[in-house]
Amino acid sequence: MIQVVIADDHPLMREGVKKVLHNEMGIKVVGESSDGKELLSMLGSSSLPDLLILDITMPGRSGMDLIKDIKNLHTGLPILILSIHPAERFAIRALKAGAEGYLCKSSISDKLVKAIKKIIKEKRRYISDEVAEQLALQIDQSGQPLHESLSDREFEVLCMIAEGKGVSEIADELSLSPHTVHTYRSRIKEKMNLATNVEMTRYAISNDLIQ
Repeated sequence: MIQVVIADDHPLMREGVKKVLHNEMGIKVVGESSDGKELLSMLGSSSLPDLLILDITMPGRSGMDLIKDIKNLHTGLPILILSIHPAERFAIRALKAGAEGYLCKSSISDKLVKAIKKIIKEKRRYISDEVAEQLALQIDQSGQPLHESLSDREFEVLCMIAEGKGVSEIADELSLSPHTVHTYRSRIKEKMNLATNVEMTRYAISNDLIQ
């Protein structure tokens, strides 16, 4: 029996995942969490599941940081990222951080079970067609796009600025001080040679970093 824990701050999404897995023989949801702090506490106080299904944009700790934290604390726990964001935004970074797979939430009905079985039974990463395309683009490009020079946190801040979020909102969502957000924004401008939030937004849109 494959035991699965779901971590997502949206109750309806957790219910949707459970519904997809409910009638699947050999897979059982044994726990769920709504934020990173609760998840880390759960994983530290009970026997580990066979797989963690993790939303990459929950409140509190950064999704990338959370992947790294979990991998440091629980080395052998496979992580399947389930995200509303398209593959070109976070997939490669999530895989580099240690995740075993990346799946868009729009695809859970027909790909979730396949992804779980590939990761657990075949001991292989789950690479969807969309993620494979992003990997190929990275290999084929003679020069990396400017946003690849950003750290994971800087990249998150760039995307949130491009979505129209203010400094205070970004600080709240990422559990940072406004001063720290300003520092990240300054680093982004310097690394990417972008002068304003408008230029960041234009760049993000032209590179398909936001929907």
